[in-house]
Amino acid sequence: MTKVPGAPVFSIALGVTLFTLTTLGGSAVAADSARATADFVDTEGNSIGAANLVQGPTGVLIHLRVSGIAPGGHAIHIHSIGACTPDFKASAGHINIHDRKHGLLNPEGPDDADLPNIYAAPDGVAEAELFTTRVTLSDDGMNEGAAFLFDDDGSALVIHEAPDDHMTQPIGGAGGRIACGVIIAAE
Repeated sequence: MTKVPGAPVFSIALGVTLFTLTTLGGSAVAADSARATADFVDTEGNSIGAANLVQGPTGVLIHLRVSGIAPGGHAIHIHSIGACTPDFKASAGHINIHDRKHGLLNPEGPDDADLPNIYAAPDGVAEAELFTTRVTLSDDGMNEGAAFLFDDDGSALVIHEAPDDHMTQPIGGAGGRIACGVIIAAE
């Protein structure tokens, strides 16, 4: 079991199986869950925050905190290549193995990359916890049919300058890319 320094540990007996849970970013998670991180950089290469990703039994929980972004709503999507160049174009388009239309509200969607918007406070800090059933950190078949984030070219989280309207193609009218973080498996 890996223990996060200073994080409480809980053991819960369910039937005959004992699950050990640790807290990570305020959430209790199974100690043997697949995990990943993403360190966000802005268009000038400055570090502005991070995300922790944890595989759950039905999807991936993403907890992120970034600073230095404009107050208000911002789209965040999972992009198909784990690369962040200064303009973030190296991350390519959305991860979309099922070839669906963009948008959480689109009757022909959502694509595998779609997530709810995040919101920055007046001080430019955004902290959010998001969940998606459309991706997985594990290729063990537990989340069958979900897009595997650690394929040959990896994946990245990209934050946009405006909120996603969850309908407009191809990115919900979210505007330019303002931050990017390559998703890396945690040890």
